[in-house]
Amino acid sequence: MSEALVTAGAPVTGRGAARMTDTVRAEWTKLRTLPSTWWLLIAIAVCTVGVGALTSGALSVGDCLQRRTCDEDTVELSLTGVWVGQAAMAVFGVLAVTSEYGTGTIRPTLTAIPSRLRMLAAKAVVVAGLAALAGAVSVLGSLYAGRMLILDAGFTTGTGYPPISLADGPTLRAAVGAVLYFVLVALIGLGLGAALRDTAGTLTAVLVLLYGFPLVAGMLADPDWVEKAQRVSPTSAGLSVLATRNLDALPIGPWAGLGVAALWAAGMLGLGWGVLRGRDA
Repeated sequence: MSEALVTAGAPVTGRGAARMTDTVRAEWTKLRTLPSTWWLLIAIAVCTVGVGALTSGALSVGDCLQRRTCDEDTVELSLTGVWVGQAAMAVFGVLAVTSEYGTGTIRPTLTAIPSRLRMLAAKAVVVAGLAALAGAVSVLGSLYAGRMLILDAGFTTGTGYPPISLADGPTLRAAVGAVLYFVLVALIGLGLGAALRDTAGTLTAVLVLLYGFPLVAGMLADPDWVEKAQRVSPTSAGLSVLATRNLDALPIGPWAGLGVAALWAAGMLGLGWGVLRGRDA
């Protein structure tokens, strides 16, 4: 289905699978023709790899030896940039829907696609696919840069640190988990955008959720409440998947934490669908 069909407001007809395929194709056409899409995806990779390289480059095995302990999680440090890159990923998810409300093009889209669930699902498929692509490039770049910089810093097999490699189970889990986390952040932004519709308001809400929630949780006086808050925070829980050492010290396990982030994404998408169905029926 061409972009012109959606713009003209012609309804999508046909069998269910065909309609969904056409809707996904239309959403892909709209999203790929937005210049902001590609700039944001580039920003995600640059921020993630750049911050990870800065963090890895600041390591020195000499500091470890002076403390007579060497227990750095070099994989997690190499992926530190995920914490920064998620902001650009959230913006990407938000703009995938709020940009249409801002320009008014959402009206012909809703006319062409009577099913609000199908429209939101198609947007989610396209956003998730691009988020996974950008996330994979960012994560692989971060791990490669971290591997080189950490070796230069003296973290070698002799000091108890074999080179970072995807052949290592925990490292592979952290890499796959980081990509999935990026996808979930984009979907959180998409769901909130569908619910709130306003770009500025949605960006404020999603950034508060991703960064403000963990900050407030860390300010709680009771350590038990701090841990409870971290277990339900999409960021604190979700980013636990990056850890490859000292897993017992985490407030929640890696995959369980990613599951919490997935619940947030599902909840935001459900909220967005509910608002779409209620207001635009």
